[in-house]
Amino acid sequence: MILYSDRDDHYSQRVRIVLAEKDISAEIKESKQDETPDEILSMSPYHKLPILVDRDLIIHDPAVMMEYLDERFPHPPLLPVYPVARANSRTLMLRIDREWCPLIDTLIEGKSPEKDLMKVREELLHEISSIAPTFKEFKFFMSDEFTLVDCFFAPILWRLPSVGIKLPINRHLKPLLDYQKSVFERPGFLDSLSSLERDLKED
Repeated sequence: MILYSDRDDHYSQRVRIVLAEKDISAEIKESKQDETPDEILSMSPYHKLPILVDRDLIIHDPAVMMEYLDERFPHPPLLPVYPVARANSRTLMLRIDREWCPLIDTLIEGKSPEKDLMKVREELLHEISSIAPTFKEFKFFMSDEFTLVDCFFAPILWRLPSVGIKLPINRHLKPLLDYQKSVFERPGFLDSLSSLERDLKED
């Protein structure tokens, strides 16, 4: 099994977290998108990383990779067993992909005027802050167990300081900050970080 991974990309890091959490033996070939040979990128119809190759199988969507790995290597499970809970998890992952990822991607690219980037920062901070109270009830993202939803969310949290967003330290956000600290200290998360991603951590 080979994962062609962008070493500074939150979509690739999601998959690396799953590999690390499940202790899956896979070769991770890291590069930057613009440094990747075309013969590798051509395996994906979108010419984008990450790309997962498992013998004759090639997967080019991060979410599909994550669910494939969770099904092929079922321990520890990263999706709930029951259909309703699984549907809820998939709904949360879809929300992150459709609503939050475009915001963090815009900030990472940094090509918009600063006035527009400020608005994006405010919107993303508002969105993330709005879920803080849920962590009073659950240890992880709407779950008492670490799941694929956390694999979606944690790489975004990790990148906030690098795009100019600092989570305020206050009573409202304390549950979220406690969650963030807990996830960032997980061996699986730490093992997923590339050297470039480690440098993103705020001093």
